[in-house]
Amino acid sequence: MPSNQLPEQLETERLVIRVPRPGDGPVFNAAVLESLPLLAPWLGWVTPPPTLEQSEANCRRGQARWLLNEDMMAFFFLKGSGRLVGGSGLHGPDWTLRRFEVGYWCRAGHEGQGLITEGVRALADHALGELGANRVFLTCDERNLRSWKLAERAGFRHEGTLVNERLDLQGRLRTTRVYARTPPAP
Repeated sequence: MPSNQLPEQLETERLVIRVPRPGDGPVFNAAVLESLPLLAPWLGWVTPPPTLEQSEANCRRGQARWLLNEDMMAFFFLKGSGRLVGGSGLHGPDWTLRRFEVGYWCRAGHEGQGLITEGVRALADHALGELGANRVFLTCDERNLRSWKLAERAGFRHEGTLVNERLDLQGRLRTTRVYARTPPAP
């Protein structure tokens, strides 16, 4: 019987993946501010740059939403040093359809090490296994090559491309790539 509870923490070979806690605001804020040039073109939540208070409130909201089983905002910490290297999550759970959305971001200086791929793969594996997911999906701007290449490395299949599907952060029409992982056919 699949679980109906989003996990609080998972571990991989190199990462501790966990829900934010009260007090995580300063490390979250530092990671985001260091990474603005990488994140701002793609993620609206980093513009304007968050204050320390906003980052702490975001962590507390993430913890509360996890406690309510409404969302799993996740931070990726290196096992050896405890450094926050990025984040992801299992968002918008639909417990009837057993469907979850993932998104992800990487802290500047940690690109190209496979850490975010490792974490995203672990979250999707957990959703498909322990949570009995029928679908784990993500969408990304077609121009965000790093994002869709990461999705492919994490085992997501490109399902389609939606032309002029939404506006990007600059207000221009955006073409969106859709990726998903689903359980193997019986």
